Amino acid sequence: MKTLDRIPTGKIERAGKLVKTGVKVGGNYMKYYSKKLVDPSMTKDELNEDNAGDIYDGLKSLKGSALKVAQMLSMEKSLLPSAYVEKFSLSQFSVPPLSAPLVRKTFKKYLGKYPEEIFDEFEKDSINAASIGQVHKAVKDGKKLAVKIQYPGVAESISSDLALVKPVAIRMFNLKGNDSDKYFKEVENKLIEETNYILELQQSREITEACGNIPNMEFPKYYEELSSERILTMDWMHGKHLSEFTKTDFDEGLGNTLGQALWDFYMFQIHGLRKVHADPHPGNFLVSERATLIAIDFGCIKEVPNEFYIPYFELAKKENIENDAIFMEKLYELEILSESDSPEELKFFKALFKELLTIFTLPFNEEHFDFGADEFWTKIANLSERYSKDPQIRKMNGNRGSKHFLYLNRTFFGLYNLLHDLKAKVVVNNFRQYI
Repeated sequence: MKTLDRIPTGKIERAGKLVKTGVKVGGNYMKYYSKKLVDPSMTKDELNEDNAGDIYDGLKSLKGSALKVAQMLSMEKSLLPSAYVEKFSLSQFSVPPLSAPLVRKTFKKYLGKYPEEIFDEFEKDSINAASIGQVHKAVKDGKKLAVKIQYPGVAESISSDLALVKPVAIRMFNLKGNDSDKYFKEVENKLIEETNYILELQQSREITEACGNIPNMEFPKYYEELSSERILTMDWMHGKHLSEFTKTDFDEGLGNTLGQALWDFYMFQIHGLRKVHADPHPGNFLVSERATLIAIDFGCIKEVPNEFYIPYFELAKKENIENDAIFMEKLYELEILSESDSPEELKFFKALFKELLTIFTLPFNEEHFDFGADEFWTKIANLSERYSKDPQIRKMNGNRGSKHFLYLNRTFFGLYNLLHDLKAKVVVNNFRQYI
């Protein structure tokens, strides 16, 4: 794969890259509408593929926040056309890496020495490259290590990158008014945290130590003396990426074992620690030859404050969804409904969230839950498709819910998708024995 000798870091240069991408997308639309005139039955499949490819190509040269947003969107399988999901998912571990000279320069700046002066062995070519950093293999004192190196300029360009993608996100999620700023600020704050590798090292140690008693979970050890704010060193963990593993003909019992470990890992964090690994995409998990699940990235950790946690999980109870008074009370507490809503908006969003929560919270109201069952996913897909085509929803203010929904819902959708890929049957309250 071609390597990058530099990454655009200036606001004007990065904006220029995105403008060029926008021109390509505009050309794709013109091509689509021209063909549509000739063939009215033509679908948007070709348009989506062309746009997804051009947008991804533009973002991967920039790296950083814009590419991270694409990675986040790739997890929303029910929100985006499949062409975008497939292309954006490449940002998890398949983008052009930094060149060897740029890697050496980064080491000299942040650890004061070149990699060959620090490690006994250091592979100049990265093993994988994602949105914020890339990983290299190294050896020191006989121990195999993974060294994550952050791309230059990523931390400094977060605010300007988000300002560039904000208009697209506002249109995609139907956000209106100044109230939408709270969601963008939440994303910005989380991305700033993800670029702070000293914070990631602290979070990694805290969560892995707390979760160490969960069966069939493994975690790397982190090395403070070989890390800095832009370089993070940990044990090299041997295993197959979860996305690769789920494409194999794996045993049903193994799928259940790994799924139970994953479910317990997440439920323990949310209910026991009140903070959670909020980036559950397949690139952050490995399956070992010992049939254990390895979590390898703790850059994105979301704290769950009590004022959100309590009403959120009260709404997960079937009896509260069915109790109209309690249901409405919790919708207001969670900022899903507001005093400024019109009677039309109250009626519409009450019905929408009752249907959504009835489906989404099904796993919490069973002793055992089969995430591989097609019925559950068909319900989610049908609901998503119906409301995505509903002309009424485009007329209403899409700013719905506390800012904390953003990462907690992302966590659950990502977790549900991973469990579905594993075809896992889980014991829902098994995690409580570890709290």
